[in-house]
Amino acid sequence: MIPGSTLDTTRIELTEVPSKTFKLNANTNRINGTIDELEAVKQAIYLRLNTEKYDYIIYSWNYGVETKDLFGEDITYVYPELQRRITEALTQDDRINSVDAFSYEKVKNKVTLYFTVHTKFGDVDSEKEVDI
Repeated sequence: MIPGSTLDTTRIELTEVPSKTFKLNANTNRINGTIDELEAVKQAIYLRLNTEKYDYIIYSWNYGVETKDLFGEDITYVYPELQRRITEALTQDDRINSVDAFSYEKVKNKVTLYFTVHTKFGDVDSEKEVDI
């Protein structure tokens, strides 16, 4: 005899968890209270963009942005690839709806991308600098 399931899936309700988190002080690497909503998303964006993908075993392979392999590549490849990677990394967070308005600036061997992140709490202007 195969056991049957008595779980009623028609009554499952999804609830959204708050985005409240600890506020990290980037200068001292210490916790400095708590933050919520837009400030929490800004911190999440900063942490994702400044974590090299695949370098830290504590994070899943979906966390961070891979930039090391772009060193020495042609600029016509780097611009769209960085745009794709940043968009992919940030939209893993369900509080982030989209990323657009990309602009680029190249100075010597550094590329700086400027972009807008659209979140459910408001828009955030952000940037990412990469050595190429």
